[in-house]
Amino acid sequence: MSHTEQTTHQTDHHTGSCLCGGVAFEINGPFEHFFLCHCQRCRKASGTAHTANLFSTTATVVWLSGEDLLCHYHVPESRHARCFCKNCGSPLPLAQPELGLVLVPAGCLDTPLAMRPEAHIFTSSRAEWDDDLAALPEFDGLPG
Repeated sequence: MSHTEQTTHQTDHHTGSCLCGGVAFEINGPFEHFFLCHCQRCRKASGTAHTANLFSTTATVVWLSGEDLLCHYHVPESRHARCFCKNCGSPLPLAQPELGLVLVPAGCLDTPLAMRPEAHIFTSSRAEWDDDLAALPEFDGLPG
């Protein structure tokens, strides 16, 4: 296998899990987009400033364990849906065949991701406190 084939294979296959470890999965196929979404629904679903979601029209999700722990929620009269672990609440991949889309929360991946976010989206819904966060001090752990 050439280096290019190895690199492609590595970036087209990822594994991940939830916080409690009850759910494990693999993703086979490339991601086409990586967006940081600031819409109100994503902020509520994540409890933070934005979600970090990977999108694919060709990838597949294979559940390795914990499929019985999956919960799904669909916001009525919208395209917004989510999948999460019923034990720990971790966001998990969501296949939406009706949209031809697989959405994967980037934080649930256990394998390195070479792709970087390409855009902030729905910034008109950005939280009022989510401004100039790069200027804040940084710590490797809790501040002393």
